Amino acid sequence: MKPYKLLSLIVVLALIVTSLMSCSDKSEQQKMLHQAVAMESGDECHLCGMLITRFDGPKGEIFRKETGTQVFKFCSTRDMFSYYLDPENKRNVAQMLVHDMSKMPWGSDSIDDKYFIDAKTAWYVAGSEKTGAMGKTLASFSQQKDAIAFAKEFGGQVLGFKEINFDILM
Repeated sequence: MKPYKLLSLIVVLALIVTSLMSCSDKSEQQKMLHQAVAMESGDECHLCGMLITRFDGPKGEIFRKETGTQVFKFCSTRDMFSYYLDPENKRNVAQMLVHDMSKMPWGSDSIDDKYFIDAKTAWYVAGSEKTGAMGKTLASFSQQKDAIAFAKEFGGQVLGFKEINFDILM
């Protein structure tokens, strides 16, 4: 087999595997969707105590292992990550959810709880001109292409979940 044919075969196989993984990611995100808890007008951020629904941008939710169904709600993805990155909290987190900003307009009056996605599979834009409850926040997206388009329009750097650290939040 000629090298270019072998390379073509490898590329095709990689695309098929990626496509199959993408389908399973979507079904996994749908499972997460049903576990999201609605953001109510009186809900306060678990980290800062601010009223969540009064601020623009994506919000976050964390379910801890030891609390079962109790949800910790956050006024911004930045606050959620600030909480999560504490080593004591990180090891006790069972699940994290964030809003998919490709489906939800940026605004406090447009919070839609049906657009929560698994935070660990999301893509983030750090350093954009868009702000959340505590100033700069991380715009969250289910698809990398949407995060890239957002970064082109509003500035910032596209990152995966594992790339988020305290330096990024500052």
